[in-house]
Amino acid sequence: MKNKILVLLVALVGFYMSYAQRGRMPYQDKSLTIDERVDDLLPRMSLEEKVAQMRIFHANIGVESDEKGRLKLSDRVVEKLKLGIAGIKNPGEHISPLAAAKLNNELQKYVIKSNRWGIPALFVTESYNGVDADGCTKFGRPITSAASFNPELVNRIWDVVGREARLRGMHMCHSPEADIVRDPRFGRMSEAFGEDTYLTTQMVINAIKGVQGNYEGLGAGTHIGAVAKHFAGYGQVLGGSNFAAVEISPRTLVDEIYPPFEAAVKEARTLGIMASHGDLNGVASHGNPKLLTGVLRDQWGFDGYVVSDSNDIARLYYFMKVAETPEAAALMGLVAGIDIDLYAEDSYAYLPEIVKKDPSVEKMIDRSVRRVLRTKMILGLFDNPFVDIEKVEKEVRNPNSLALAQEADLESIILLKNKGNTLPIQRTNKKIALLGPLLNEGTKAAFESVAGADISFVADKGFELTDGNKGVPNLLTTDQQTLQRLTDIAQEADITVLFLGGDEFTSKEAFFNGALGDRATIEPVGAQDELVRRIKEHGKPLIVVLKHRRTLAINTIAEHAGAILDGWDLSEFGDSSLAKIIFGEISPSGKSPVTIPRSIGQLPFHYSMKGINNKKGYLFLKDGPLFPFGHGLSYGKFEYSGLQLSNSTITPSSEIKVSVQVTNTGKMKAKEVVQMYIKDEIGSVTRPDKELKGFEKIELEPGQSKSVTFAINPEMLKFTGPTMEKILEAGDYTVMIGTSSKKGVSAQFRLEK
Repeated sequence: MKNKILVLLVALVGFYMSYAQRGRMPYQDKSLTIDERVDDLLPRMSLEEKVAQMRIFHANIGVESDEKGRLKLSDRVVEKLKLGIAGIKNPGEHISPLAAAKLNNELQKYVIKSNRWGIPALFVTESYNGVDADGCTKFGRPITSAASFNPELVNRIWDVVGREARLRGMHMCHSPEADIVRDPRFGRMSEAFGEDTYLTTQMVINAIKGVQGNYEGLGAGTHIGAVAKHFAGYGQVLGGSNFAAVEISPRTLVDEIYPPFEAAVKEARTLGIMASHGDLNGVASHGNPKLLTGVLRDQWGFDGYVVSDSNDIARLYYFMKVAETPEAAALMGLVAGIDIDLYAEDSYAYLPEIVKKDPSVEKMIDRSVRRVLRTKMILGLFDNPFVDIEKVEKEVRNPNSLALAQEADLESIILLKNKGNTLPIQRTNKKIALLGPLLNEGTKAAFESVAGADISFVADKGFELTDGNKGVPNLLTTDQQTLQRLTDIAQEADITVLFLGGDEFTSKEAFFNGALGDRATIEPVGAQDELVRRIKEHGKPLIVVLKHRRTLAINTIAEHAGAILDGWDLSEFGDSSLAKIIFGEISPSGKSPVTIPRSIGQLPFHYSMKGINNKKGYLFLKDGPLFPFGHGLSYGKFEYSGLQLSNSTITPSSEIKVSVQVTNTGKMKAKEVVQMYIKDEIGSVTRPDKELKGFEKIELEPGQSKSVTFAINPEMLKFTGPTMEKILEAGDYTVMIGTSSKKGVSAQFRLEK
């Protein structure tokens, strides 16, 4: 036995001596597996070095370039980097991609040299209109791209995001949002993919696969890791008010809120998850081991890291009031399963002292640090931590990326109304007035470039909606003289295009300290409705273009406008894209990713609510939505016919094919989103009125028909039953295939067990 131990020790000494002779340690050897490398590095680290790998700070505390473009660090940052760091948020976000790449190379070099083991840092960004940094391709917001109902397109958008972020030196992205957003009072509505679970799931899968380069792009150094957020239920804050409590039933949580996150883990292999600001059934998400460990890891098998939202571990003590002390809050977050503390100085910074009192805590620290180091290994940062400067200017904002931004616009713009074929506008001798508070400086030029020489334009923004205060914006009043000037311009024109909706200040994130972004009303603010009424009085064609970041109750606009184009928040080419649709170069094909209510009093109001919610309406208000989920008109005309089921029954081990014939009976080539909804007619618990279970975007020439087929499988029919277990229940179902959640052809089938 002694001889065997001696032989083993000699072999071990020889193993490490071979690395020492080469000036390298085993964790630096890329021929070893990631787990072997992490197993070697972790025991070498001191407790303080481990805790440093569990913290992220923001670059705004002192990471910048000097006047010559060289790295400049504050004393505070220098101190933080002595032991290494998990990551740094947004370094170089306000400089060009090339300058950022150079800065981040210098910064990474400094980080590696400043800690004993040469551990690189994760540089972290976000993505709401493409990479949230200067000089990258600006795409439409996530809810805008959701309106495309085109997951493959979303995959290509996020592929560009991943590539452009990595080229400027970033490694992780605190995006996409897998939240379900159903309350238009909530200021962050446009950051997610809408109200529907299935649509959001498809978009999240494709966004993550895109930004991560189908996972293969991570180690190859071409893409970045995703952090799906906010787990879970964040979009359901009461009153649509950020930081408020979350009140959703356990059944809704499992059946409607979890699926996009589960798919992010199981199908898209997201590298990270961010916890939610809120609570579930009174348990703060940042201190919820059942959620962050039980569901996320034990049930779904997640092996990446969990990061806190901004300062939220510390807030378990001073805001959520569920921890007795800051130290208790830190321990609560660690026990729950949060691996990285975002920003806080009064949370995981206490962990070394906590370990002194209870050495067993270090095992949980090791668990978290292992996940962080593993992520850095997956991203290849130990082997190739720097950006190839030569590629940056050639590949960021390249022609293909810019063309993709406009392609996405053209597939996402929604034609909500088109009375009497107001659109498209014919290119004959006309004078068109471009008016309204959402008019951009370059709108007139964009329209002129599309319309041609026979159409003349006059443009006047007229007024601003807000004073542009980033913290608490104030609404501005509009004087009667301004309204009269705009009305006079419209009267002299043949057609008026009004640009209305909301600016970036009327819907935004309500930050913790002071800043507001949620709203108590959802009508268009300011004098917009009055302007619509005044211009309509002249009886000339009126087209409204909506630009906004939250659902608006546009009753006055819907009543008076001949046509309404809903663009949400488009790319940098948004005005050109709108012009192409207005002048008929392409047919609109977007569909609404939300239900558009008539009044805030209808909230909560989404198409897939329980059927019993539809029994009664409200006094003095027309029933139903102003526009339903999935609604979107076209310059084509689509007819649905011949719905057929391959079988009238389905079993737990079989599936049904359902097909429908779609014909373009119009005069223009156009795209249509064919949508499949399923309704459980009788359930052991109250069931949704209907649920989207499939969609396909097709393109048809005039007179062309296509058969579209969907598969209905038992998994689609499962739900959480009375005992909170997933069940497949025998009974009758209705399948509807059509152009929106309200219009289609239907048939019945039965599940037999």
